[in-house]
Amino acid sequence: MASPNKKQHTNSDTWLIVGLGNPGDKYANTRHNVGRMVIGELLDRQVPAASLNTHKKTNTDIAEVKIAGRKVVLAQPRTFMNVSGGPVQQLAAFFKIPAENIIVAYDDLEGDPGAVKLRQSGGDKGHNGLKSITKSLGTKDYWRLSCGIGRPPGRMDPAAYVLKPFPKSEAAEVAIMCADAADEVERTLGVGN
Repeated sequence: MASPNKKQHTNSDTWLIVGLGNPGDKYANTRHNVGRMVIGELLDRQVPAASLNTHKKTNTDIAEVKIAGRKVVLAQPRTFMNVSGGPVQQLAAFFKIPAENIIVAYDDLEGDPGAVKLRQSGGDKGHNGLKSITKSLGTKDYWRLSCGIGRPPGRMDPAAYVLKPFPKSEAAEVAIMCADAADEVERTLGVGN
């Protein structure tokens, strides 16, 4: 641990964009993996399209890209959602990225379906992935990119709901939401400015 009197060097020009979700094909198209889908959209926007590679030191899949002339690390932890904080903290430390340059895309049960909202700092809204990241980073001062998935119907357990795949009838809306979320990331990093 660094001495409290010694300022740690950070790379404030580099950004870390994390897409939360669960690893594996079983979860690929579930509501809980919307954050990972946003990373997929950002990868597809690179010319040529970028792809993720395993970063063994941090147990993540990453791609180092440029967005609006800024160095950006796009990442998907290889861990399950609820323990994603460790890999996010390790990536931030490895690339010397301060919390204020981290954006975490996640599924938001409280958000209207398809709604995208970016906010800096704040609470975790009961989201275990955000709780894990906040605990591991030791701060709430990172950006949260919520992707609304709405509440489960009737009395369905929210845990079961987020692990269900999106129905095919919602594919277009999910694609639009992921595109809107990627647009929000690009605006934040200065695309179009």
